[in-house]
Amino acid sequence: MRIDGFNSEMQALMLEATNSRPVATGQTVGADFKDLLTNAINNVNSLSKTSSQLQTRFDRGDENVSLSDVMIARNKSSVAFEATIQVRNKLVESYKELMNMPV
Repeated sequence: MRIDGFNSEMQALMLEATNSRPVATGQTVGADFKDLLTNAINNVNSLSKTSSQLQTRFDRGDENVSLSDVMIARNKSSVAFEATIQVRNKLVESYKELMNMPV
């Protein structure tokens, strides 16, 4: 099973997040985080669509699509979706902790 593309994308996002320029205000940091999150969600959506399209082509008998291609695409999509769910859960948990902090 090859997930090299997904792994390299995750490493690129991590590198981009750690090599951000120094920021004077919090608004720019928020905008960068928003962009990173939007790109990650769009990537998950793209993987899901690709998986669905490959499955449809395979079901219709397209000879250029093998079962292994379909399964790899489904697994990539599944891993990306699960990672997104985990990030969402951590963000919600952090938000709840911040709201419960005494001022």
